[in-house]
Amino acid sequence: MEGAAAACSLVAESITATGTDAGSVITATTPPSKRATGTTPGIFEPGQVRLATTFIHEPNIAGVDVSGWVVQGDGLYRSFYSTNEPEQKTLVRIGGGWTNYTALEVSQYADENFSVYRQTAYGLRSDGTLYRWNIGASWHLTGSATGFGAVKSMALVSKTPTYDTFLANLRGGSLYTIRIPTTAPMKPIVKQIRAGTWQGFEKLTATKCGQNSTLLLGIDKDTNSGYLYAVGHANGTATVIQSRGKVNGTFPDAVNFRWGVVADLDPLKGD
Repeated sequence: MEGAAAACSLVAESITATGTDAGSVITATTPPSKRATGTTPGIFEPGQVRLATTFIHEPNIAGVDVSGWVVQGDGLYRSFYSTNEPEQKTLVRIGGGWTNYTALEVSQYADENFSVYRQTAYGLRSDGTLYRWNIGASWHLTGSATGFGAVKSMALVSKTPTYDTFLANLRGGSLYTIRIPTTAPMKPIVKQIRAGTWQGFEKLTATKCGQNSTLLLGIDKDTNSGYLYAVGHANGTATVIQSRGKVNGTFPDAVNFRWGVVADLDPLKGD
C-alpha cells in the first residue's frame, strides 16, 4: 500500500461563500500536497449550499460537464453546468424536507458494459436515521435504519452491484465501516475500524488508491486543516491505516466534496 499511496491523488472540491466551485488535487506525496486546479464562479447563490454529493465530471469538446446534487435550505436540487459555459448552469429542485439532514451522498455504480447500472442515494438525518433512495425518473425511498446519531461524517469507499460501504467517524472518536446491501429491508452491517482519535474531522472524503485501498482526506473545520491517510482493504480492527501527514494549505470553505468521473470509470473498492 505504501507504493500505491505515493502515486494516488484525490480531486477535492469546495463551494465557497460566494457560490464558486473551487477545485484542488490532493496528492499523497511526503508530506501530502494540495494544488489548486481552478475555479468556476457563479455556479450557486452565495451562502446557500449546505450539503453536496460527489460531483461527476465528464469532458466535453471544449471543457468539462459537471453534475451532482446539493441541499440548499430545505430543498434538494440536481445541479449541472459546463466549465466552458457556466452561464448555462441548471439547478432543478427535486423536493423539500431536507432542513434536518446532515449528510448526503449518491453512489453511481456501473460495470464496464453498463449492463448493471444504478444510482443509490443516502441521507443522514440529525435524529440518527439513515435513509436510502433509488434514483430513476424520480427519487424512490427504499429503506431506512436508525442508530446513526453519533456519526460526524461519512465517506463512500466501496460500491458494487450488491452493496455500498461508507467509512464513518463518530463524535466520540471511533471509526467504522457501514456496509449497506442493496436488498430490502435495509440492514446496514457496522464494523469498528478504530476505537478513538478520529473525532476531530467534520468531513471525510475518499477515493480509490491501488487495487483495493482508499485514499482518505479528513478535514478539521476548527483549524481549516486537512490530513491524508492511506487505508487498506477494510477488515475490521485489522484494517491498515497509514497517516500521510498534514496537507499543505487550508480548507476554509463550509462545503467540501469530491469530483468523480462517469460511473464505470469511478470504481471504489475499499472493502
